[in-house]
Amino acid sequence: MAASSLLLLVTLLAAVSAASAWRPLFPIVQPSVDSLLGVEDKFGAFLVQYGKNYTGSQYLHRLKVFRDNLVKATLNQLNDPGAQHGITQFSDLTEEEFQHYYLGLASAHEPGESIPVAPPLPTGDLPETFDWRDRGAVTPVKNQGMCGSCWAFATTGAIEGAHYVKTGELVSLSEQELVDCDHECDPNFPEACDSGCSGGLPNNALEWIVDKGGLVSEADYPYSGQDGTCKLTDSLTIAAKVDNFSRVAVDEEQIAANLVKFGPLAIGINANYLQTYIGGVTCPLICNRHALNHGVVLVGYGVHGFTPIRLGFKPYWIVKNSWGPHWGEQGYFKICRGKGECGLNTMVSAVIKAE
Repeated sequence: MAASSLLLLVTLLAAVSAASAWRPLFPIVQPSVDSLLGVEDKFGAFLVQYGKNYTGSQYLHRLKVFRDNLVKATLNQLNDPGAQHGITQFSDLTEEEFQHYYLGLASAHEPGESIPVAPPLPTGDLPETFDWRDRGAVTPVKNQGMCGSCWAFATTGAIEGAHYVKTGELVSLSEQELVDCDHECDPNFPEACDSGCSGGLPNNALEWIVDKGGLVSEADYPYSGQDGTCKLTDSLTIAAKVDNFSRVAVDEEQIAANLVKFGPLAIGINANYLQTYIGGVTCPLICNRHALNHGVVLVGYGVHGFTPIRLGFKPYWIVKNSWGPHWGEQGYFKICRGKGECGLNTMVSAVIKAE
């Protein structure tokens, strides 16, 4: 790409509005005919890889969406050079479809004052790197499917880890129980309720679990990926209890200290860039940190993530997602640490007492 063209694209990216990285103030010029050669071949390979089939007008529509997402991936790559962006399992979805089916944080507001902030922890002796996967506290990557239940997976991930820290037992907990049975609302924001596949909040779910006493196992209440009626009975045994949880301060050193002490943390994040993410350390130059739309699980951190636009090797967080093990880096992604990137530090929950 010529230097002048690259400068134009970077300038266009700088004009992105605060509301969304994909609503520029000026229209993005469509790619040239030459740049689109081979798109239909790539789309055919995509359909085979992901077992999809479109015909007639639907084929033409999805081909256009796929082409648009190739352009989006190119722009994402420019704005996020430390990561690799390209074709993913979501490349045939519009932005609206992706957000509707695969995100699902009920509200972007910060947790209410009714949830206590975790007291400050010492940070001077934190290990340089840390990963709860290496310590046995993380269950295999799960898949929420076409259901906006990320909030439930973020919640179970935090409890599974806290339960392991407390008992040494790793048990996979039921997201479907939360989808079907938990309809808790934030007392400070009554419109922010847990609503199954239509979204929810980890803090709401944790409040509901504390009141109820705990969660049953995945084996006893398996995931269906759709809204259903609550199937809890007296015959189902609670597999992990939660006595207390807290929200964590936005200081990322405190987040690291809580992660090391209590186990994996449930966090909210702006996940718009993840639609085209393949691997590496994501660290977008432009990412609205106030537009949280996805719940994920913070499991560790490292120090040597290469982000060239950020002047070399920089620290990063390791995050477990709920889009299956074939997305990203075996179901995980890395995101730069210490910058509040994409709002990752504004909605963090720690399970501080589990049994």
